[in-house]
Amino acid sequence: MANITFKRLTESDYSEFRNDVKDIFSISVIREFGLSKEDGSIISDKDIDSSLYNSQCEAYAIYADNEKVGGAVIKIDENTHHNWLDLFYLYPNKHGKGLGQQIWRRIESKYPQTKVWRLITPYFEKRNIHFYVNKCGFKIVEFFNKAHRDPDRPISEQPFHDEYFVFEKEVIG
Repeated sequence: MANITFKRLTESDYSEFRNDVKDIFSISVIREFGLSKEDGSIISDKDIDSSLYNSQCEAYAIYADNEKVGGAVIKIDENTHHNWLDLFYLYPNKHGKGLGQQIWRRIESKYPQTKVWRLITPYFEKRNIHFYVNKCGFKIVEFFNKAHRDPDRPISEQPFHDEYFVFEKEVIG
């Protein structure tokens, strides 16, 4: 079991965080759709910044045994306690070692007031779907697609931006 710690990001850390998110999130998009990381359509700085600069969000670099292994942005709703895992990544060379589950457990313990956790992930991210449903106990509660649009998001030129699952996990406590 690794010693999992979180370092709160400051604005001076945002550029590295953005680059990490783009690098990690681009892997499966490149594999599935043949787009390049430089394309800019996988995830934009604007999308990442909407989390980083949101006053309800807390952004972290995540460490295991003092080695940086990933990052996360957590959106906290102090009124409803329905919180969001806005962004979460683990470096690919750390996959399959149980770190994701350890990190998720630490996130849950870090926010004990949470009643419901929510997140989204693209429909083609089988690794993520497996992780959240089978390892972390989330349920898929909605699937946005061309027949069921997300009213809060504009239609994208890239179809993979418009097709994703909403996951939810009720915290019993």
